Amino acid sequence: METYPIPMVPGPTRVPPDVLAVYRRNYGSADLETDFITLYNDTEAQLRQILGTENRVVIQTGEGMLALWSALKSTLQPGDRVLAVATGLFGYGIGEMAASIGAEVRTIGLPYNETIADIAEVERAIVDFQPKMITAVHCETPSGTLNPLAALGALKHKYDVPLFYVDAVASAGGAPVLADEWHIDLCLGGSQKCLSVPPSMCFLSVSEAAWEIVHAVDYVGYDALKPFSSAQAEHYFPYTPNWHGVAALHAGASRLLAEGLSNSFTRHQTAAETCRDGLRQLGIALYPAENAVPSPTVTAAMVPDGFEWQSFDAELRARGLAVGGNYGALAGKVFRLGHMGTQADVSLVSEALGVIESVLRQR
Repeated sequence: METYPIPMVPGPTRVPPDVLAVYRRNYGSADLETDFITLYNDTEAQLRQILGTENRVVIQTGEGMLALWSALKSTLQPGDRVLAVATGLFGYGIGEMAASIGAEVRTIGLPYNETIADIAEVERAIVDFQPKMITAVHCETPSGTLNPLAALGALKHKYDVPLFYVDAVASAGGAPVLADEWHIDLCLGGSQKCLSVPPSMCFLSVSEAAWEIVHAVDYVGYDALKPFSSAQAEHYFPYTPNWHGVAALHAGASRLLAEGLSNSFTRHQTAAETCRDGLRQLGIALYPAENAVPSPTVTAAMVPDGFEWQSFDAELRARGLAVGGNYGALAGKVFRLGHMGTQADVSLVSEALGVIESVLRQR
């Protein structure tokens, strides 16, 4: 389907008309016009609120994965030690990404359906391994879980670990993200989840300590952070800025902040609870363990008994409902409903549950 009548995929989310409208304008050259710098600065200020930080926020052209790579490549050198705290596909994946650029990685791993609880093992690893960086994922979208990060940040602060790297791509705007309070040095976000902007932009907050490391590492690739340290002041970006993309990001952030972050969090939580309760009533098992923290932005559930994923997905799509499949060990077993951004809507969730019920009834 080119357009989803009932969009419940966990990103990219449905883009609202006011965000789409910015793409229908012609803009000048972002390299020449001060209006672009004003827009960039205003958007950065909005993203600081959403990420809960006073640190600089870098805005880059590219999908959220660009920010993940950018932060790693700009702060790590071969042989640097990285402690990856992993509870899902992306948590383990970030450790693999760090290893691919030469870092020495130790992984504290949990099953995909669990979230961080007992941090004693993490503390022992910090003392023994003495990492340069700790990595974690806030919302594991394949698993539908939300990791509590305050305790990890406290350990980072207690043991003076130089860098705490957090993937908040699927949580920023839909759940509290408190980068400064949690001592996060590199907090990564993307446009296509809770901000409901096309998947063309990513952003990340960078602490002063992280900037010092960025300059010391001096990485010079396309995704490098270093040029952004002076880009605004000098009005000289490392590549032609995406004025349309920044304008869309500004529009999406404006909608979110006009609603109010606390109201957005409540809306996402209500949609999530409606989704989970409805699936249980239909006899569909949720994927996260009972002691895990479920995400307010995405629900992961088991493919119903009696269905193969492909046939189940086809039946949903035939009725206009698009949900997400899964990856790796979860492929074919777990599906996902994305109630994030514009899709964190109880009426939309209820419509989706009605479609699922109709498919189950035909068994």
